[in-house]
Amino acid sequence: MTFDDIELSPQKEIVRAFYNDMWDHAAVDLIPTIFHEGFSFRGSFGPLLLGHSAFADYVRWVTSSLDHYTSDILEMVEEGNRVSAKLRFHGIHRRPLFGRAPTGRHVWWYGAPIFTFEDCKVRNLWVLGDIHGLISRIDGIAHEQPEFRAASTGADPATASSRSRRDR
Repeated sequence: MTFDDIELSPQKEIVRAFYNDMWDHAAVDLIPTIFHEGFSFRGSFGPLLLGHSAFADYVRWVTSSLDHYTSDILEMVEEGNRVSAKLRFHGIHRRPLFGRAPTGRHVWWYGAPIFTFEDCKVRNLWVLGDIHGLISRIDGIAHEQPEFRAASTGADPATASSRSRRDR
């Protein structure tokens, strides 16, 4: 998503700056301009963190583990004091993650953050990330078939009739 011809609301602009200015450059000096001092953060990698210092350490850890760390904002939605988004995070795996030695692979995963604002700064940030997909890419098995597959359009008649009975 490019923002060249888009006028963002003040809250969406903070989310854009958070990812494109702060995360993509590990610019932890921007944290106080985005977050309240005692804000809470629950990230894709699991920890619940409170405050600027703990979050700055997390940013440094993630961006040093993944060279050329980049956040691609794919979509943003705003409602009241909340902004949610769909993102793709990626970088080169350079340090151990999830017990896996560095691979040098370009890895990526999707994430869905929910930002809660109070007085023009973020009070709470909660991020759900596709860690299973990231681990699969680190392990080099991202192209395996998932256990679940949707039924094809040419399903056998027995399956189709039992499904139509169930859906009545």
